[in-house]
Amino acid sequence: MSSKETQSNPVHNDFNAQPRFHQKSPEIQAYGTVSHMLPLELEEPIRLEMTEQLNQLLADTMTLRDLYKKSHWQTSGPTFYQLHLLFDKHYGEQAELVDAIAERIQLLGGISIAMAPDVAETTKIERAPRGREEVPVQLSRLLDAHQIIIGEARILARLASKLEDDGTNDLVVSDVLRGNELQVWFLSEHLVDMPLVHAVPSSKSKSAA
Repeated sequence: MSSKETQSNPVHNDFNAQPRFHQKSPEIQAYGTVSHMLPLELEEPIRLEMTEQLNQLLADTMTLRDLYKKSHWQTSGPTFYQLHLLFDKHYGEQAELVDAIAERIQLLGGISIAMAPDVAETTKIERAPRGREEVPVQLSRLLDAHQIIIGEARILARLASKLEDDGTNDLVVSDVLRGNELQVWFLSEHLVDMPLVHAVPSSKSKSAA
């Protein structure tokens, strides 16, 4: 290419194959704010309230998701295989909820909580120890976490309905609430005190009653 052609095409000189590392810049949107003038037929104060409540739900859902993975890795005992698989299945389902909640926050113009330290500061779920716990304690800890999320979901669903945020209401009821209720059922059945091998004779059952 001649020097004349190069001068007539200055854009050519702007390209460089060297990656640009260690870049810094100010945030383009602060946490706790929403984008202005989105054509969603939802006023900014409503979207601010919804994103705040959804971020709390998100932080607790992320904590429950990780609690399931911890339980999946550390469970033990006669029901190891069944619970190992069940915990991982529930982990996957909670991971899908995390993504759905975060996307709803972004869709409303907000900023979703994302990093583990921020989640730890925000969640209402009690922190589990690093070590391994007995299976009944694992199950109880998971059920307590579900109870917190279900309570939040019911309150948020009613609030979203009142504020006419039908999209948030649908997500919270159809996905978060019903999904957590179903997982609670599966966990609770593992805490029923039933014999593993020998059935209780009917005569003993009557005398015990």
